[in-house]
Amino acid sequence: MASEHGQSTYYVPEQSKYPFFASIGIALMLVGVATWLNDLHANRPGSPAILIGGFLVVALVLFNWFGTAIRENNQGMNSPQLKRSYRIGMQWFIFSEVMFFATFFGGLFYVRQLVGPWLSGEGVGHFTNTLLWNGFQFSWPMMETPQQAVGGVANQLIANNGVFAGPEKNMSWPGVANAAHWLPLWNTILLVTSSVTCEFAHHALKADKRGMFKFMLGVTLVLGFTFVYLQGVEYHEAYTEMGLTLKSGIYGTTFFMLTGFHGFHVCLGAFILLVMFLRALKGHFNKDDHFGFEGASWYWHFVDVVWLFLVAVVYVF
Repeated sequence: MASEHGQSTYYVPEQSKYPFFASIGIALMLVGVATWLNDLHANRPGSPAILIGGFLVVALVLFNWFGTAIRENNQGMNSPQLKRSYRIGMQWFIFSEVMFFATFFGGLFYVRQLVGPWLSGEGVGHFTNTLLWNGFQFSWPMMETPQQAVGGVANQLIANNGVFAGPEKNMSWPGVANAAHWLPLWNTILLVTSSVTCEFAHHALKADKRGMFKFMLGVTLVLGFTFVYLQGVEYHEAYTEMGLTLKSGIYGTTFFMLTGFHGFHVCLGAFILLVMFLRALKGHFNKDDHFGFEGASWYWHFVDVVWLFLVAVVYVF
């Protein structure tokens, strides 16, 4: 759409109720997860019904909302300026995700470089160690909690609400000799390979090779969902064979916090790519207009880069 001066004008969509209903769904999800966790904490028979209801509302709204945007684009209603706004919006969304993970990486850094050494008596923590955690020596991965170091809950000067025992084994790099049995290595290979195949799919689409585009996108999906499966296997092994749980002190909580949130993002990215694959089967996208897939590929590459940082700071160093 162009103005009388030949400049592209901004396409203003009609008023929509989707943002309102999306807000209701998100509010239900927040209330649902809060009430469910409170019930579990109070040993009451909680129910995730409100959380599930909110999730279904959000899913229905997004399905219809994105469907409307796709139909408008296929009808030629989207101006170049609107398409640029989509790209900028996706870039800001990924930036917000970078800040999200930076918070958790920062928390891990704070624990490993400051709090842990302080609790063991280094620097300003000498008095705290002598008074509260006498005998605790910090190392990472932390296999013994300060509570264990002082002889259990009964010997603590400051009470807490739980018993925390370090894991029997950790998930750290086992050395070259045992690398073939280390699941994070295989997950790294899978995710890095999936990022490569996703890029191949993008190049195939830009070259108008739709058969190769769909094939490479399908391979990317298989690799991504295999990653999710192997992470589930890793979690099962951690809980049942290593004693590494959410109650394993700060090592357990940071491990599951970082890998768990990343796993959620992998699931989200794989689902987005699955939607792109189904759209490709319906004949959507062409070599000049395919931002839906391009934005999904950006997100997938972002997930891959985060995993490389995560492997380095959580598993290796």
